[in-house]
Amino acid sequence: MALGHRENPLNAGRHPVLCRDCPDLFWPQSGAAIARCPTCGSRRLVFHPELSSLSIAHVDCDAFFASVEKQRHPELKGKPLLVGGTGDRGVVSTACYIARLHGPHSAMPMRRARELCPDAVILPPDMATYRIVAERIRTMMRELTPLVEVKSIDEAVLDLSGTRELHGAPPCVVVARLALRVEKELGVTISIGLATNTLMAKLAAGVDKPRGFGVIGSEAREWLADKPVRLLPGIGKAQEEALQKLGLARLGTLAALTIEEAFRRLGSRGPELVERARGQSFRKVTPFHPVKSVSTEVTFAQDIGDIPRLERELWDVCEQLALRLKRKKVSTQGISLKLRTASFQTRTRAIQLHTPTVLPDRLFQAARYLLMKEAGTTAFRLIGIYSKNLKPLQEADPPNLTDIHNINSVAMQEAIDTLRLKFGRNIIQRGRSLNK
Repeated sequence: MALGHRENPLNAGRHPVLCRDCPDLFWPQSGAAIARCPTCGSRRLVFHPELSSLSIAHVDCDAFFASVEKQRHPELKGKPLLVGGTGDRGVVSTACYIARLHGPHSAMPMRRARELCPDAVILPPDMATYRIVAERIRTMMRELTPLVEVKSIDEAVLDLSGTRELHGAPPCVVVARLALRVEKELGVTISIGLATNTLMAKLAAGVDKPRGFGVIGSEAREWLADKPVRLLPGIGKAQEEALQKLGLARLGTLAALTIEEAFRRLGSRGPELVERARGQSFRKVTPFHPVKSVSTEVTFAQDIGDIPRLERELWDVCEQLALRLKRKKVSTQGISLKLRTASFQTRTRAIQLHTPTVLPDRLFQAARYLLMKEAGTTAFRLIGIYSKNLKPLQEADPPNLTDIHNINSVAMQEAIDTLRLKFGRNIIQRGRSLNK
């Protein structure tokens, strides 16, 4: 059972109890009903018989973008806040918990969110600031263990196995301290999931948000049994519907399949699904993941069919992609162009490059070639570029002594990058950008 600070007083027996505000463990007397911490009086107590032995922790920042903005703008405290695109076609990136009470949520069209919560304050996302705050949180995590796997800008999983002697406390106390430190120093609250593996730790983190502390131990299969299959990460609407048609709407039913039945009924992924439905996961916490793709896209305020305008938007997207590739220390030897029509039809085209690149000019030349195959047929509401066949950054744009333009392009882009790094992106612009 996973219990958090909202629970009623319980008979804790001789199992350990975590006070999240001390933070520390204590063992109550047998039969004692515990409602408050005997040391500090806090009601934020966590009860679980395996509390002191679990070591895989999932950390999830609560409404991260909105939390950062409220810390930067104290006048927004207590007010509904939406972070996302501010235009008619904007989408909600994050809704604070006050706003969520009225219905808005992530990925909702901003127009609909405004209808549900007309009093909400709307701010555009400031990704540069969010990345700085996220990196400060990761630095705090890495002080606790080198085994920190970043899942997204606001999520990470930690393996704290073998750190008890280092910190003089079990993992549950260590991550409770982390939560207090992040909230005190950065003004961001986090929810924690503690479990035996990465899958259950992630699910436990969602038990008691915001400022939650969920714990799931050996009772994982029992805890999952009555939950819908969509609870498992990676199961989308289409797969959920397919499983429902097979009579496998609940995880308990899925978990009851033998491995042979799973393979026969669900194919090659069936056995893995059954294991996860039982709460089993053998994934190790991996601190570093190789970058598999880098992309950028933009949704227009109005549909665009005019080819010169599409080209200007494409140039901006290529500049952004080049910057992201360099930040991730990779180059690309292939790109895919993504276009979405006014009727929401998605069109994609791909091309391979002769050599890896991070130059906006080369990306644009290749992407423009693909665009010309679609331009003029209809108006588009979105354009995006996705990198393929990633290579190390060192392999990008090898010098060609017979092509002085290539040498000059590399040198010029390095100069532009240096200026932008020091003075900001708008300090210097290409002609294509100025024509927008």
